[in-house]
Amino acid sequence: MADQLIIFDTTLRDGEQSPGASMTRDEKLRIARQLERLKVDVIEAGFAASSNGDFEAVQLIANTIKDSTICSLSRANDRDIARAAEALKGANRARIHTFIATSPLHMEKKLRMTPEQVLEQAKQSVRFARNLVGDIEFSPEDGYRSEVDFLCRVIEAVINEGATTINVPDTVGYAVPELYGNFIKTLRERIPNSDKAIWSVHCHNDLGMAVANSLAGVKIGGARQVECTINGLGERAGNCSLEEVVMAVKTRKDYFNLEVGIDTQHIVAASRMVSQTTGFVVQPNKAVVGANAFAHASGIHQDGVLKARDTYEIMRAEDVGWSANKIVLGKLSGRNAFKQRLQELGVQLDSETEINAAFARFKELADRKSEIFDEDILALVSEDSQNGESEQYGFVSLSQHSETGERPHAAIVFTVDGKEVQAQSDGNGPVDASLKAIESHVKSGAEMVLYSVNAISGSTESQGEVTVRLQNSGRVVNGVGADPDIVVASAKAYLHALNKLQNKVDRVAAQG
Repeated sequence: MADQLIIFDTTLRDGEQSPGASMTRDEKLRIARQLERLKVDVIEAGFAASSNGDFEAVQLIANTIKDSTICSLSRANDRDIARAAEALKGANRARIHTFIATSPLHMEKKLRMTPEQVLEQAKQSVRFARNLVGDIEFSPEDGYRSEVDFLCRVIEAVINEGATTINVPDTVGYAVPELYGNFIKTLRERIPNSDKAIWSVHCHNDLGMAVANSLAGVKIGGARQVECTINGLGERAGNCSLEEVVMAVKTRKDYFNLEVGIDTQHIVAASRMVSQTTGFVVQPNKAVVGANAFAHASGIHQDGVLKARDTYEIMRAEDVGWSANKIVLGKLSGRNAFKQRLQELGVQLDSETEINAAFARFKELADRKSEIFDEDILALVSEDSQNGESEQYGFVSLSQHSETGERPHAAIVFTVDGKEVQAQSDGNGPVDASLKAIESHVKSGAEMVLYSVNAISGSTESQGEVTVRLQNSGRVVNGVGADPDIVVASAKAYLHALNKLQNKVDRVAAQG
């Protein structure tokens, strides 16, 4: 009988720590619903004590999602833990995930605590959390760089206090697979009560080995939970990629002999939703979810696949959600067909007013391009959710003139607190002129640190999706805009980023 591998998704918590990837409450809920459709076992919905916004997001997800365990991160102190428990009150199944650093470097430099103080703090925190929620996960932050003897003491103590899952993070992505797998195995062999908890792995991708390390922790170390994110999203080089771990275990069941409950046909939809929400574009050669993941350019490969697909394909594209319903709708499609496609994509709009608004935008887009793809619909809904937020700036219209030998010029109309304003500027190109026109009125002083253009689907008729990353006073935000006109998409993305900069959120940084 194969063991069950628990998939713990932290896209909404650790993934959100990517520079500029912060999400609104409604965006988090939409992704949580998609994760539920994906049949993720545990959804780490956020860090409830870090800000009021995160608390509200965790609370909303806990009250809405019924099939997955909902988890909130907390530092190892009573205030964080109580705040997490309060946010999780409405959950069918709730988990508190508490952590404290255990490596000599972190204890001395960051916590300024002795090992004995850390041990006592860990015990007290798990004891306190266990009185509030039955399912407690404990993580020794920077666990892989911790001293084994001390780590064994801490983990044995927190299991005695009631921790039900023990997660051993490679917080800085330092591990290599064989050593990390044996590290987990050593801990499990040396700790007398190790069989009283499920063991978990949480690996970062700084050396490009997060997935390999996680799988080694499972195969060699005996871990039965993997912590991961959609598209490998996360701070620095990212986290272990959910889609890669799941498909590795499913494809090589002969080796891992493990079951996973993930409904893989929803993987690509989840990938698109996270990418379009955060503005982090998926690289074309990304395993499983990249645009080229099932493309064959070599003549030899093409010939082989046509004769027998398993000559070069170890997975079927449709098994992860690639080929089904690629072209969905057109200008003659009705409201019911549109509504049905939203449901299939995991998008749930809460009122008829929202559905009508999205359908009106769909019809407007269908007049401009003949075929509407899934990505187009997700972009529409994402933009509607941006417009539904309390925003200071909104796009109205834009005109620009550009010809060879002449300096481009742009004139834009946008709203500031609901009132229309006009601005114009020259620039090095039409995009540069448009954004300079906005900035000439707004005077945000923000520095642009990223400008990225991505075609939503494969033709010149495609909508362009633009990501703009702005930095100001230590804050980094991503703005995303989509439109068949790339200059308009750029202006929308810039205004979206400015709105995020206006939304002052005090967030406490987390690790893990």
